[in-house]
Amino acid sequence: MSFTLYSNKNTRLQRSELAVPGSNYKMFEKALNSDADYIFLDLEDAVSPNDKVLARENIIKGLKEFDWKGHGKTVSIRINGLDTHYMYKDVVDIITHSGKYIDTVLIPKVGVRDDVYMVDCLLSQLEDEFKLEKKIGLECLIETALGMVNVEKIAQSSQRLEALHFGVADYAASLRARTVVIGGLNPDYPGDQWHHGLSKMVATCRAYGLRAVDGPYGDFNDPDGYINAAKRAAAIGYEGKWAIHPSQIKLANDVFSPPSSEVERAKRIITELEKAASMGKGAAQIDGRMIDAASERMANNIVNIDNLISKKIDKDI
Repeated sequence: MSFTLYSNKNTRLQRSELAVPGSNYKMFEKALNSDADYIFLDLEDAVSPNDKVLARENIIKGLKEFDWKGHGKTVSIRINGLDTHYMYKDVVDIITHSGKYIDTVLIPKVGVRDDVYMVDCLLSQLEDEFKLEKKIGLECLIETALGMVNVEKIAQSSQRLEALHFGVADYAASLRARTVVIGGLNPDYPGDQWHHGLSKMVATCRAYGLRAVDGPYGDFNDPDGYINAAKRAAAIGYEGKWAIHPSQIKLANDVFSPPSSEVERAKRIITELEKAASMGKGAAQIDGRMIDAASERMANNIVNIDNLISKKIDKDI
């Protein structure tokens, strides 16, 4: 292991992340009562220019009116891009009136580390002015060619930064890629055309202690397509995926929850290696296969996510 190590940032359960347009207040209560781990109230792409102010007002009201924390929800706000005149008021107005209810701010279309610096600076000033006890986290959407090229610098841009999201729709547009459905596979490509971006981003996240979250799958009438996309992301280390429709929440929760058999095996691995260590051995065997310190690290990942899920279930009960 390298002497240079980056500790993991804030750990959160983020299997499913439900996108909720800020302009549609009726959807807030449905989101609150859903099984989604994470909710992001959107001010950006899901809101038309004519509804930006209304969406901002709705979010301020909804953050105060609904008991998000009591329902086990992590709440994020997706602000408008830094290239718009909406962004600064999104941050200033929402933090001023309801900052204590927010867990993270999601910055869209991050291209360079200074994009993160600007929002970080605004948050720091607002937290200081309003004496907010809880420090608000940051999450970034990597959804442009510029952002992907600079992803390592972005990952090191702020102590607030907790997670990166793969925004496949705008990423496809930025690359001028030919797509069939948002997040889906183009049959003309021999494999998964998103694998390179997904792989690069998850490696960056793990190197710098961030969570890695996959973005949307556009066809909510195609559960099989969603599941396959989620499985591909989970296989390479992502810990959750967006749900743009309530029907996708359970699909994400199922895919990103380790099955009980996998959890039990992980616990057995940890136990057997503890026994081996007590006898001065660095390796052991389980089910006819060798296990060692790397096996234990993989097993701990599974047990840790299972513990987070169990805590949420206990809280819901």
